[in-house]
Amino acid sequence: MRYRGPSVTDPTVHEMPGFASAARLLALLLGVVLVAGTTDLHAQHGGGRGTQSRPFICVHDCPDPTERNELIKNDLDKFDHLIAVQATAEQSVAFGQIQQVVQAASTQVKTFRQLLEKSPTARLQPDSAATLYRFLEKVRTDNQTFLASFSNAQKSGMQDLIRKMANANSDLGKEVTTLNEMLQASQPSANIPSVLGSVDKALSGFQSEQMALAREMNIIPSEGQDLTFHLPQVTTSAEIAGRQVSIPVAGEAVRSAVTDGRSLFDFRVVADLSDLQDNATEIFRSQLTSAPRCGQHIEVKETMLLAQPAGGVAELHLHHERWICPSGAEPGGGGELLLAAGDATVEIKLVPSADPNGDLHLAAEVGHVDADEVFRDSLLTGPLGAKLAGQISNLVLPIMKTGADLGAILPPAAHQSVSIEKAQFQANDAGQLRLVLDGQLRFSEEQIKEFAAQLKQQLSAQETSSQ
Repeated sequence: MRYRGPSVTDPTVHEMPGFASAARLLALLLGVVLVAGTTDLHAQHGGGRGTQSRPFICVHDCPDPTERNELIKNDLDKFDHLIAVQATAEQSVAFGQIQQVVQAASTQVKTFRQLLEKSPTARLQPDSAATLYRFLEKVRTDNQTFLASFSNAQKSGMQDLIRKMANANSDLGKEVTTLNEMLQASQPSANIPSVLGSVDKALSGFQSEQMALAREMNIIPSEGQDLTFHLPQVTTSAEIAGRQVSIPVAGEAVRSAVTDGRSLFDFRVVADLSDLQDNATEIFRSQLTSAPRCGQHIEVKETMLLAQPAGGVAELHLHHERWICPSGAEPGGGGELLLAAGDATVEIKLVPSADPNGDLHLAAEVGHVDADEVFRDSLLTGPLGAKLAGQISNLVLPIMKTGADLGAILPPAAHQSVSIEKAQFQANDAGQLRLVLDGQLRFSEEQIKEFAAQLKQQLSAQETSSQ
């Protein structure tokens, strides 16, 4: 019997009773070895899950895209404020000296208070009383000198803190005056320990306001003063299977520590891969479908890209057929026979990673397989499954690398200061897939200023182009 088999999509393949068993017998007699082949196919356009849903750039607590530029402006305004109120080197030194005087005064107040509480009839020696008074007055006068050194920008940017500092200074002055009058009296007062307690409390309040002022001036970096830079969203694109895939990318950098005059920022970039998701079926079908004359025919019927806790999954719904050519048959001479046909579902696990140099990699391996026994083994442990996994990795990895092109989103000041430490797939509540990169930025103070200035330029250029 000479029979030229139907195409891989011909429904009559499944309507021929006894044909499959006859073909198997013929295969055994001829000793034909079946192999999986490939053909070069061109991309097809269309379909998918639709592209009407708005892409999400963040992972959680996502701001509306129309609000992102306003968010960035707020970041830069905050940074401008921090630069305007930042202490000079002389102010930092002066603050350290004031703190030494405050600490010495606080120690003396506590020591004298404990002494008088133990011996109510005791009286401070005139020299001791005079020394305590001088320390307390020096705290106030040194602080006034410190405040007088503020520039107009510092005075304008810290009005509320300066007012609180002035009130604390005044409260301390009142308590010091009351204490000095009692110490100068001819007869010791039993109220001196109580007044010393009031002085101690006022001194503590004074020191708290002073520390708040110092944190605002970046003399004492604190968690509450950490900087956050939201980066303007940019949209890149990559060509895959003759199709342009759009990849919106955004990010943020949050200062987490300051050591040795350099700031460490935790850095995150999120690349939206929903366009790849929407067109996955057409893209994968055009690249994975194969129909050699003899061997394994594979047709991709549907593909879904999903995010899971341990990575991503490409779920392929396939139609497969196995064709044999009789031994000695001439190429193109016909006589191909269908050995088996069916459908299958296979999951390809995708796990992204970044090496120490920041290069991205994508591991792909076959996971769950739902298919008939012969085809299941070929997918699960045979060369066909490994081949499909490798093909999918080769398709997705270039898209990942385009979305992870930090040169497209980071200002030039950060290009030599960034390191990527982790790459992972995540999904938002709508199931849209994104690539999330985590790393660090290390900046000197001058680099931070340059980074902020370039962000302003980038934001301004975006706004100009959108008008």
